[in-house]
Amino acid sequence: MFIRGYMPSLVILAISALLLTLALTPACRSLCRYLGWVDQPDLRKLHRGPIPRAGGIAILAGYAAALAIVRFSPLWAAYSATWAPLSIRALLPAVLVAFATGLLDDIFTLKPWMKFLGQILAAALACNAGVQIRGIGGHSFAGTWWQFPLTIFWLVGCANAFNLIDGLDGLAVGIGLFATATAFLSAILTGNIALAVVTAPLLGALLGFLPYNFNPASIFMGDCGSLTVGFLLGCFGVIWSQKSATLLGMTAPLIAMAIPLLDTTLAISRRFLRGQPIFAADRGHIHHRLLARGFTTRRIAWLLYAAAGLLAALSLLMSNAHLGGVVVVAFCLVIWLAVRYLGYEEFDVARRMVFGGFFRRILNANVSVTQFEQALHAARTVDECWQALLATSRALGLYSATLRLADRHLTATLAADAPAECWSLTIPLDGAGHVDLSVPFRPGKPPITIGPLADSLRLVLAPKLHQLQSHLTPRVQAVAASD
Repeated sequence: MFIRGYMPSLVILAISALLLTLALTPACRSLCRYLGWVDQPDLRKLHRGPIPRAGGIAILAGYAAALAIVRFSPLWAAYSATWAPLSIRALLPAVLVAFATGLLDDIFTLKPWMKFLGQILAAALACNAGVQIRGIGGHSFAGTWWQFPLTIFWLVGCANAFNLIDGLDGLAVGIGLFATATAFLSAILTGNIALAVVTAPLLGALLGFLPYNFNPASIFMGDCGSLTVGFLLGCFGVIWSQKSATLLGMTAPLIAMAIPLLDTTLAISRRFLRGQPIFAADRGHIHHRLLARGFTTRRIAWLLYAAAGLLAALSLLMSNAHLGGVVVVAFCLVIWLAVRYLGYEEFDVARRMVFGGFFRRILNANVSVTQFEQALHAARTVDECWQALLATSRALGLYSATLRLADRHLTATLAADAPAECWSLTIPLDGAGHVDLSVPFRPGKPPITIGPLADSLRLVLAPKLHQLQSHLTPRVQAVAASD
């Protein structure tokens, strides 16, 4: 095979990075303790004492030193004409910016927008170095502006995905190790020299750091490690797919990094559904859900390593054109089963809302209330306001409605058959009076649609009645109405 001639230097790259990281990590750990760069325990975290948290320094140092050893050795001459499309010198500024962003966050705790700004700058520098997504699904973006925002989105997403999943001893390092090994094996199988050269030292560096980071960890990667590793793997994914302009070509690296990307997608979706800040910390990540199910820290690590190995095998199978479709289906099935097993309440409730009729009821309620408000704006008398309230109350399935003003009392029964039980709601109208609503109890159909009407009565009907106050005449009228 074409790449066999480069195997000795690839092995040297990996072993050099492994030995260097093994040697540098204890020194990095001592430095972090001396400088106070430690992660303090809290209610959300699992460790009980301060742990040094800038282990990414040792990972990047081992990675860069291994590349330097080969770069300034006679072995380097064999590469000069083979992988010209990628220049390590051009990519170096991007990696350093990603690393510096993470290190500053480890030391000073940057605001989210600051971290994103640093990641976007790093991604832009990587694009300038030639790391660009040039096509997806047979559609070429080469020479168009689309390739730049798409690449930046991918690189920033990968960096943050590994940053978010780094919440358990050895988890991010182990999953990064599997993703790197997958990219390296793909490079060997496809003869992609550029990809093989940049993945081999990262493979060794992560393997050298793992003994210190596995449970019980004596040092954490920190943001400088997780952001850098995630960013590098994002770059490797682009290099991996650059020889293929098909959808399946870009899907292979996505599958290899599916666990951190899935965890990030689930976190953003959960927080969006619950109206929580996207960047707020919580205990809903994949490893937290497994902890809640009774798994130990080590068992979670081994379980997710096994899942990463399975996904790595699926991504390698993507190189077989005949199996591409089958792999995608299998991947989707695995992800669906995993999400179901984790049991996220947000998605279960959302599913029941969409398919159980809740969403349609809420939609109908809001449409009815909007029409009610339009009718109020057009109303010229209290009677017209009352008729609009009756029409809306019928649409929402209320049993009765009453409007009590200073000099009028309007009431109506809206259903022919009296329900067995009702609950009553009284809405004050800001001094103009109040509205009493009678809402039937319906098993399996809680009165979730009354809230919008109650708000509308308070915010729209009350000012309207004040406006019409001069037209009110002293009288008490009982109105009975039915379908």
